[in-house]
Amino acid sequence: MKAWLLLLLMAPALAQDLHPGRQLAATCANCHGTQGRARGTAMPLLAGMPADAMLARLLDYRSGRLPGTVMPQIARGYTEAQLREVAAYFAAQARP
Repeated sequence: MKAWLLLLLMAPALAQDLHPGRQLAATCANCHGTQGRARGTAMPLLAGMPADAMLARLLDYRSGRLPGTVMPQIARGYTEAQLREVAAYFAAQARP
């Protein structure tokens, strides 16, 4: 098989995001910056945060155990599995 044909057939697979949490985490960029690297100190840095710590915090927001202005509403919009993906995505990001 010619190399160009093989590349053409593989293009859809190559275009897929390698980390499913990335699309879910796009909402977080509004406040926490791209890839969880917030500018300034007003918002917590998410990049490199341990996934288990972030998941616990997100679940606390979702349940109402942790108060907040926007985060409880946002966290309630995700399933626990989706929150796990978001936490894993940010844990994989390098801290600035």
